[in-house]
Amino acid sequence: MSMQLRKSLLFFLSFFLSFEAVRAHCPLCTAGAAVAAGGAVWLGVERIVVGVFIGAFAVSTGWWFSRLIRRKVIPLQKWALIVLSFLLTVIPIMPLLGDKRPFYISLLGGYGTLLNTVYIIDLFLVGAIIGGLIVCITPWVSKRISKARGGKIFPFQGVILTLLSLLIVGVILQVVR
Repeated sequence: MSMQLRKSLLFFLSFFLSFEAVRAHCPLCTAGAAVAAGGAVWLGVERIVVGVFIGAFAVSTGWWFSRLIRRKVIPLQKWALIVLSFLLTVIPIMPLLGDKRPFYISLLGGYGTLLNTVYIIDLFLVGAIIGGLIVCITPWVSKRISKARGGKIFPFQGVILTLLSLLIVGVILQVVR
């Protein structure tokens, strides 16, 4: 593994793990994400959009299960369960819903160097990562809104913000693609 890749991975993981502890999502959020992903497949929307909802479903399921286990067995147990849930949900689905596309970077150096080559990316996986990040970030955003306003703006604020964020990103990705 190259040093640049290690640094990028370490940066991503440190960014992902730096969020404050927040309350996990309820089964309603998990079911909502699963229904939305199933509906997206049925409607024939872009695979990256389906990935957004599958990633959100996987992360919210892992978050939900992490709350069910009261006894801490390993360090960072909650995050380990979330990542495990994500991997065990997304990786088996990738052969069915994967959408591999070329991505050409021509910034510096000769062809074949790190910044001048063609990479193959899986849009379903990119969407799943985006969806997972949305599920991780929206409780923090909801908490900040509640703190700034002196309380929740409306009932089920966290659930509505999460689902609304997923829908907005999904629509944007569908239109852009």
